[in-house]
Amino acid sequence: MEGQRKMVRIRTFMMRSNMLCLAGAVLGMLVTTGCQTNPYTGRWQLMMMPMSQETQMGVQAYAEVKNDPKMKQSTDPREIEPVKRVAARVIEAAKRSKYSEMANQFEWEVTVIKDDKTMNAFALPGGKIAVYTGIFPVARTEAGLAAVMGHEVVHALARHGGERMSQNTLAQTTLQAIGIALGVSGANPVVSQGAMAALGVGAQVGVLLPFSRKHESEADYVGVLLAADAGYDPRESIQLWTRMGELSGGKSASEFMSTHPSHETRIEQLEEWMAEAMPIYQSKPPAPNSELPQLH
Repeated sequence: MEGQRKMVRIRTFMMRSNMLCLAGAVLGMLVTTGCQTNPYTGRWQLMMMPMSQETQMGVQAYAEVKNDPKMKQSTDPREIEPVKRVAARVIEAAKRSKYSEMANQFEWEVTVIKDDKTMNAFALPGGKIAVYTGIFPVARTEAGLAAVMGHEVVHALARHGGERMSQNTLAQTTLQAIGIALGVSGANPVVSQGAMAALGVGAQVGVLLPFSRKHESEADYVGVLLAADAGYDPRESIQLWTRMGELSGGKSASEFMSTHPSHETRIEQLEEWMAEAMPIYQSKPPAPNSELPQLH
């Protein structure tokens, strides 16, 4: 009997070892066949989703936002015109940038959403941009808005959304493969759930959130270069985040557990990037920089 149990243990060990090897081979194939390098930062990006699918998802999401009865599109020219003016200049800068091929393929569209409580804007794959009027008080001027829009446009051009989805897919595949290899779906469900939960938290904190912070810093960096190339003073980005920090009252989540860098980190980074951004700005004709409409 002891010999039989020993053989069972050996076979089980070999099976799990083979499964781990197989999981490693599959994940290795996914990583090596789905990657690209950011043209500005040189950062390696995992990219397992075709651009066509990413664009389709962006277009669909944008349509859902516009068709949502809770989302009221502004009809006020005082709100629409400065947004479209800034968007046009930032898009033209993008078409001259290292993302020029993609920027020229996008079918750009801009919508202003009448929502004075939401300090936000976004740009989706395919070039679909939305700006909420709630961002006006913190942006204050067209140059401040350019910093916001440059940042959001880079998220779309750098394919941060597709990269994030690829990371999620890889993380889920890894956890499933490890679960199969270790037999955690077997006879002890309490241990299995605990092990998988621990692995999930590890993947979230150790892989997914740090990449998201890199996305944000990357969008800050390239976005301020685009704004400068569009003729907007890049120093406005520092003022923007200073005001954002003041509005938050210093209450923000720990940077380690947040998908965004802290306001202090952002400002420090932007100050460092001014040495690169200012010469670009000074070489361009200055863009109009009117005040944005005040909310009532």
